[in-house]
Amino acid sequence: MRRDRIAILMVLLSMWSLPSGCRSPRKHRIEADKVAYNTIEEQQREALGYAEEFSIERPSDILRRRLLVQQELPRSGDASLGTDRLKLIEHWPEKKYPKPVSFSDPNTGLEAGKSIQLSLIQALQVGARNSFEYQSYKEDVFRAALDLDLERNEFRSIFAGEVESLAGTDGSGDRTVSGTESSGSVDSSRKLKSGTQLSTGLAVDLANLLTMGGASSLGIMADATITIPLLRGSGEHVVAEPLTQAQRDVVYAIYKFERFKQTFAVNVAGEYLGVLRQRDQVENTEDNYESLIRSARRSRRLADAGMLPEIQVDQAVQDELRARNRWISATESYKSRLDSFKDLLGLPPDAAIELDRSDLETLVAPASELVVESAKEEGLSKSKQTSPADAPIELVPANYENAGPLELKQDRAIQLALENRLDLRMAQGKVYDAQRAVVVLADALGAELTLFGSADLGEGRSVSSATSDDAKLRMNKGTYSGLLTLDLPLERTAERNAYRNGYITLERTVRELQKLEDQIKLSIRNKLRDMLEAREGLQIQGQSVIVAEKRVKSTNMFIEAGRAQIRDLLEAQDALLSAKNGLTSAAINYRVAELELQRDMGVLKVDKSGLWQEYLPKGISHAQD
Repeated sequence: MRRDRIAILMVLLSMWSLPSGCRSPRKHRIEADKVAYNTIEEQQREALGYAEEFSIERPSDILRRRLLVQQELPRSGDASLGTDRLKLIEHWPEKKYPKPVSFSDPNTGLEAGKSIQLSLIQALQVGARNSFEYQSYKEDVFRAALDLDLERNEFRSIFAGEVESLAGTDGSGDRTVSGTESSGSVDSSRKLKSGTQLSTGLAVDLANLLTMGGASSLGIMADATITIPLLRGSGEHVVAEPLTQAQRDVVYAIYKFERFKQTFAVNVAGEYLGVLRQRDQVENTEDNYESLIRSARRSRRLADAGMLPEIQVDQAVQDELRARNRWISATESYKSRLDSFKDLLGLPPDAAIELDRSDLETLVAPASELVVESAKEEGLSKSKQTSPADAPIELVPANYENAGPLELKQDRAIQLALENRLDLRMAQGKVYDAQRAVVVLADALGAELTLFGSADLGEGRSVSSATSDDAKLRMNKGTYSGLLTLDLPLERTAERNAYRNGYITLERTVRELQKLEDQIKLSIRNKLRDMLEAREGLQIQGQSVIVAEKRVKSTNMFIEAGRAQIRDLLEAQDALLSAKNGLTSAAINYRVAELELQRDMGVLKVDKSGLWQEYLPKGISHAQD
């Protein structure tokens, strides 16, 4: 009975040595989440200097789903609403996962059967929750963290256990013997960062006869081995290289995600304002269309009274038709761009959504004030004497007299970018990765000298040896051995070629860094030029609006007096339409250029909800060539 209890104890010991083997799929998933999130927090602090809440669990009540349901939009099936709405297939491991996760988008005033209105701030938050690409980048970070955990597992103590029970009959001897064999074993192994590998094992078996009076015998065995590389493949810088790279890959994934958040936020803002600009153009073309209809009607009345040639009536009608075509084209372009914007946010393109026009009005308000100021200056300038036609002309180049706070000196803006761009940090890190790779490849060229050691104690038992005495672990009865092997580096063709390719990879990685650095400088210089051009354009377009409005009014008066043709009015109205569109575009272009410059300098901070914190220069220092 004592031996039976020992055998049972070994079985329990083997089961204990594999705690994860008894876990449910749910517990395995929860453990993976815990490890990954802890790793991400740890690497965020190392890579960014701070940690931000991170989760790949996508809320089930995101705006996309609510639009599909409440606006009764067509969908292909359950998957359209999310994984938690899928019907569980046969043998599904977790009956309650994926489960609904509640975290609503910002209050968008969604009501059944009605369209919703999104402000720019809401659009940024909705994009962070609904964008497919946004979610994929988060999952890339999570997967990199799991890969790092797998590499770390290579240097942990690994346990394995096994239990067996065998019934058999041995008829090879003088007597036929029947019995059972029960055995349990526990093994452990560990790899050190120096390259040394250790392994130990303990096995207990119990042989019990069903004949010959039920004799039994207990066997016990222990073994240990050690492998120590002394030349090639030794040293932490070689052995732990996969672990080092996996850790750096997590940092790179974090860098990519943070860079994506900056780019995504700027894209959302740019597209949002672009849709509003298109909407503004629809309204401008609509006003122009109505004005041309009135002009065509008036020209008809004047022609009927004999005050206008019929050819001018035809011109007015033709321009009315062209205006209608522009109005329809602008309207459809607006709808198309709005659909593309929904797709950018991860929302259904057939959802009823409108954008908050007040965001555009707030942006264009300073430009409108500029028009008023320009009108005042125009009134004051009438009293001034105009220079003679043959007077010398001095062209005034664009300047930074009224520059905005983000129109920095180019050297300062470029330096900020070189210090803050996360993709540049990643490129610098990859140069270091390529250097380490050369070191590892050089190590593979050398000779391999390995020391092996092993120890075996005890004896096993089977049905044929069930009548023997119980085995014991005796150090003086053990078997010990040591082995030293040397693999001379006589054939290293593959390793030689890999080593040479390592230098080529290093050179290519350095060139990629240099190329990115040049692209950053080029982008910064271009964005500063864009801001200068847009700011100058604001003033020019403001003055154009004033001149165009004045031209329309005066042309109307001249037509009434019979001193102008209908063609003059049509051209004046077309010029007014172009000037209004140009004023709005200049205001939007300047704002977008500000955001793009901050993105390209790497100083635009975007939090987990998708909202940004803009860069505030400490001092005003304007760009210079």
